[in-house]
Amino acid sequence: MKKLALHWKIIIGMVLGVLFALLMINFEWGAQFVKDWIKPFGTIFINSLKLIAIPLILAALIKGITDLKDISSLSKMGSRTIITYVLTTVIAVSIGLIVVNLVKPGETITEETRNELVEAYAADAAAKKEANMEQQNKGPLQPLVDLVPDNIFEAARSNSNMLQVIFFAVFFGISLILIPEEKGKPVKDFFDGVNDVILKMVDLIMLAAPYGVFALLAALVVESPSADLFAALAMYALSVIGGLLIMVIIYVSAVRLFTKRSPKFFLNGISPAQLLAFSTSSSAATLPVTMERVTEHLGVDEDVASFVLPVGATINMDGTSLYQAVAALFIAQAFGIDLTFGTQLGIIATATLASIGSAAVPGAGMVMLVGVLGYAGIPEAGLALIFAVDRPLDMCRTVINVTGDASVSMLVAKSQNKLHEPKPKEWDDNFDAVK
Repeated sequence: MKKLALHWKIIIGMVLGVLFALLMINFEWGAQFVKDWIKPFGTIFINSLKLIAIPLILAALIKGITDLKDISSLSKMGSRTIITYVLTTVIAVSIGLIVVNLVKPGETITEETRNELVEAYAADAAAKKEANMEQQNKGPLQPLVDLVPDNIFEAARSNSNMLQVIFFAVFFGISLILIPEEKGKPVKDFFDGVNDVILKMVDLIMLAAPYGVFALLAALVVESPSADLFAALAMYALSVIGGLLIMVIIYVSAVRLFTKRSPKFFLNGISPAQLLAFSTSSSAATLPVTMERVTEHLGVDEDVASFVLPVGATINMDGTSLYQAVAALFIAQAFGIDLTFGTQLGIIATATLASIGSAAVPGAGMVMLVGVLGYAGIPEAGLALIFAVDRPLDMCRTVINVTGDASVSMLVAKSQNKLHEPKPKEWDDNFDAVK
């Protein structure tokens, strides 16, 4: 009997996690049991992925850059990557605005529900606003300053400093290319070896993926707010999800048009990373699996994937940018604020820049949303309106972020003539395959 593929195992784990949680909440002690005895295994699984994110980026980027062997190749691939990422982000924000203007979900919020949500989540909204104010007070060039770490070991202590680690890796890789090959070879061989070890660690960690997502989904269900609040925000959630689905169609269409690979091929190849992104709400935590799927199952050369994907996990947040556009207009509609066409065009630019600056961790988009609201003159207190459903939507938009990264990597690889027929390892079938 053929064993189940990894993505089916993950789906089964997710479904069983939800069903188990729904059963447990019928008991007085059930929710606490899930929090105390089930949720920690999900946390361990996420931590194990985050554990290797920084080493993976360092090793993969340095290996990818040195495999290019010349600066001109890096410049060409880098410019194509950035331009494509920015283009997809602008498209995502525009789709979000179109959907929310057609559906008008904010007009379904009653005064009573609005007051209830604002009161219930006022503290959370204030915390996000304070975090955004801290970023604004640093000055307009602070993001450029933050790009260059003063201590690489200090920067590598946290996944939130991903951009600093990428800067160091690119700087290191370029310098390694510029020195004589015989002197740089031992260093290159070292990072090639580290990259292979990290990828093997990904294989081993993914053996526990079905159990990890079981724990994560079970904990999410028992910690969710009441169903009444979700019902009041159903139209908003459907607007976001509808926009995200349109983005998936755009991704698979672009892959089909430019690489001649079928939607089924693309979605089958990336589906385990999508499911993991849904469970973890973190592009950074999913990055090791995304790299594995793109190189082994979608046919992208490792030197392309090792550059495009880490950059994408840091600056390409199509799902986040779409959500920010929908959320901003939803809050404006709920408060009866009519935004002009010019203001909505400004939201496209603001949301694009905000999403690029978002950290690849759960909930970061909510902090950046404050800046979008501030630009459009929308009350920041409106954040409280969307907190109740933010976590499940965060899971959905992370799937889009990861899918966008994978599709762009295929497009860039095709433009570089580095897209080939995949030769996947069967590490998702049994333990012996990863030895």
